Amino acid sequence: METGLKNKRVVITGATAGIGRGIAHCFADEGSQLAICGRTINPLESVRQECEQKGAQVTAIQADMTKAAEVEHFIMASQAAMGGIDVLVNCVGGVDQLLPFEELNDDDWQNIWELNVMSAVRVTRAALPIMKPNGWGRIINIASESGIQPDPFMPHYNAVKAALITFTKSMSKALAGDGIMVNTVSPAMTRNDDVDNFIKQRAEQDNSSLLEAEQALMRDLRPNIVLGRPGEPEEVGAAVVFLASEQASFITGTNLRADGGSVASI
Repeated sequence: METGLKNKRVVITGATAGIGRGIAHCFADEGSQLAICGRTINPLESVRQECEQKGAQVTAIQADMTKAAEVEHFIMASQAAMGGIDVLVNCVGGVDQLLPFEELNDDDWQNIWELNVMSAVRVTRAALPIMKPNGWGRIINIASESGIQPDPFMPHYNAVKAALITFTKSMSKALAGDGIMVNTVSPAMTRNDDVDNFIKQRAEQDNSSLLEAEQALMRDLRPNIVLGRPGEPEEVGAAVVFLASEQASFITGTNLRADGGSVASI
């Protein structure tokens, strides 16, 4: 499939690990130019080197997308390095506090809002003046199945991912006239360092193999994933690449679920 992404200028936030790293690799495979950011320099440099080994031109900027000044710096540096922005992938996000509702305080709620929603809002606001004159663009926000099918824990995470999906839909309507398609990708549990560590801990706890521990973890935490395994970062990246491609020229305002069949509704 011809994606039309060779030499497209792609900005990816939160690209140092997990899904963000997988997305960066997928765009590097397409021959895109990349500007990536992360809060920690060593993993950021590792991803830069990995993508350059695939032949991609990569600008790597250490920056925290919860800080407005660093957002502006990252976007301006991306424009300076690549000469513009064609594709924006807002991948910054996550959850730190796995606590019941009664134990979450106001700071917990505010921090997760800043990380998952306001990061995307600020980056999008900074990038739009650069993207609009092109008359062509793609914005893809990485949400979660938790924003569609909330579970009984992580209520703050469930809420902010639902907000991000709604933000995406609103922006898709606002930017259609500018030729910018705006979509969401919502993964289910996807393999990353945290997931791998959970599996190792479960294997040690149960004195089982890693495969048996993974299957037990899936039964306990994500029994609705009918494929019975975590997703791989590159599987999410493939969905993002499709939405960024010329093949998705009539798709905007949608939520593409890369969830292994987890969400029960249609």
